Amino acid sequence: MTSTETPMMSLTLRIWRQRDRTKKGKMVTYHVTDVSPDMSFLEMLDVLNEKLILDGDDPVAFDHDCREGICGSCGLMINGIAHGPEQATVCQLHMRSFADGDVLDIEPWRAGGFPVVKDLAVDRSAFDRIISAGGFISAPTGTAPEAHSTPVPKKNSDAAFDAATCIGCGACVAACPNGSAMLFTAAKVSHLGLMPQGQPERDARVLKMVAQQDAEDFGGCSNIGECSAVCPKGISMETISRLNHDLLGALRAGGVPTS
Repeated sequence: MTSTETPMMSLTLRIWRQRDRTKKGKMVTYHVTDVSPDMSFLEMLDVLNEKLILDGDDPVAFDHDCREGICGSCGLMINGIAHGPEQATVCQLHMRSFADGDVLDIEPWRAGGFPVVKDLAVDRSAFDRIISAGGFISAPTGTAPEAHSTPVPKKNSDAAFDAATCIGCGACVAACPNGSAMLFTAAKVSHLGLMPQGQPERDARVLKMVAQQDAEDFGGCSNIGECSAVCPKGISMETISRLNHDLLGALRAGGVPTS
């Protein structure tokens, strides 16, 4: 190796292997070498899978799609931390965040609402059902209205934009000791409830989405804050406060939660 070459890394990986949701899983140890610090974490798993396939073994299943930190498909627990040591999606986590010789425990999201499909891949369709319960607005179709026809206070528009950055990766649920999806639900409720277009269904939206969240086997929120700490988009706990404000208001107005 010349002085200009990047030193390669060797790592020990302890990965959760589980054939499907009906079978018991276990941690299996693998060794990978020639790992570049410039690789993403998922690229490192690709290297492992290429080796497993060449050896005639079953590759490790894991969720991924855009690999640009946008789609929210990827998600792993790395040494007990959702998405790993950096506050970013695991596809944007690079191997330079680790040291040569490290031992890494890699597991799927652990939550009642996220059953394991295979290995590190989980079923996150519960999030889709929460959004379907009320994460939308009623709007007339046709010609788009003038952009400034409905003034929106900057404070509200900024807060709505911050909430709308949620990509639904599920790290908030995986990090929460209770397995709560409250930060996700709050983000989806808030980014609509803060805007004028979201007002007609505001009460019904929060009642239906919270009821659906409870029906999906997620735990209750006790404001521990682990969700916000690992959120790759930095969505704050204030979002949960907004949801609670809307929920109490809807209940006081005579709303009844329905799943």
